[in-house]
Amino acid sequence: MPAPAMNAEEIAKLLHEVFPQRFYPGCGLTIDRVEYANIRVQRHFQEHDIRPGGTVSGPTMMELADFAMYVAVFSAIGPKPLAVTTNLNINFLRKPGKGDLIADARLLKIGKRLAVGEVTIFSDGVSEPVAHVTSTYSIP
Repeated sequence: MPAPAMNAEEIAKLLHEVFPQRFYPGCGLTIDRVEYANIRVQRHFQEHDIRPGGTVSGPTMMELADFAMYVAVFSAIGPKPLAVTTNLNINFLRKPGKGDLIADARLLKIGKRLAVGEVTIFSDGVSEPVAHVTSTYSIP
């Protein structure tokens, strides 16, 4: 397996530079592991992420999945902040409770113009996934 094009610290620095309004210390998103085209990120629990019924909202899980794919793309192709989501399909499998969410993303195909991957989201401490995502990114 090749070495990642960017490590976790480099990706975090880039994200803070290009999205300071969304990625900053305390925003709730962290990058836990970066390997080539295979990463793990977290969304730390915040009370405002809960929807009626006591579960984490769907948009919160979609945000985490998109963030995970963005980090995975950087791990494979390097600093291309103009890469954008062209497709994201999510299947909600179980209700996550009040707690951190962990997302594992891996790229299945990295082409010249598109990167295709999948993300599996877990509630921290629970082995069964709460959501499964497939996504495609356009590479500039």
